[in-house]
Amino acid sequence: MKQFSCKVTALETLSPNVYRVLLELPEAIEFVAGQYLQVVMGERDKRPFSIASCPSKTRELELHIGATPDNPYAMEVIEAIRANGELHIEAPLGEAGYREDSDRSLILIAGGTGFSYTWSILQAHLRSGSKRPVTLYWGGRKAADLYYDEKLKQLSDDHANFHYRPVVEEAAAGWHGTIGLVPHAVLAEQSDLSDADVYVAGRFEMVRVIRDDFHARGLPLAQLYGDALAFI
Repeated sequence: MKQFSCKVTALETLSPNVYRVLLELPEAIEFVAGQYLQVVMGERDKRPFSIASCPSKTRELELHIGATPDNPYAMEVIEAIRANGELHIEAPLGEAGYREDSDRSLILIAGGTGFSYTWSILQAHLRSGSKRPVTLYWGGRKAADLYYDEKLKQLSDDHANFHYRPVVEEAAAGWHGTIGLVPHAVLAEQSDLSDADVYVAGRFEMVRVIRDDFHARGLPLAQLYGDALAFI
């Protein structure tokens, strides 16, 4: 892990409350898909965000930051970017990264901007050329929250081993995915979890449900990965 001052080369909106941030590193780094960085706001104020980019990009890091005015934890980071055009970060961090040497299928589960964690892993897996099946379940309140929906549908069409399962709590007519909660959508489709590597990111409440319910359905805890698991 190193500390860097990074120039912000892009700040754009992916949805009304989600920002895409590109950071230019002063030197190349190596990281594992699924790791995270910490934005250093002060000596004792370090805020973690998943790295959304693929490890093949060694001089650039991508973040997806969900920020609203009533969420100062994230919004203050966006305001710092606007004010200074740079961020001080520590990277890479985390032990829940992509297990490239595994021979098991992958199940990626994301709630909201937890998608950035799974997006990094998905890119690395597809880039590796592995034929292992990978299924991504991405949940949001409404369809508009799934800001890479069209891109993921196209990737699913392009890669026979990638299956995309969007899940929303509230859907308009013609919705192409599942309606409900992400953990329920996974369990409705996945009858045998014992031979899968499961990667999860989202609210602690969701991660806790997945840990408990999936383990009860036969998933060994050693095959469940997510940085939130260390805190619940």
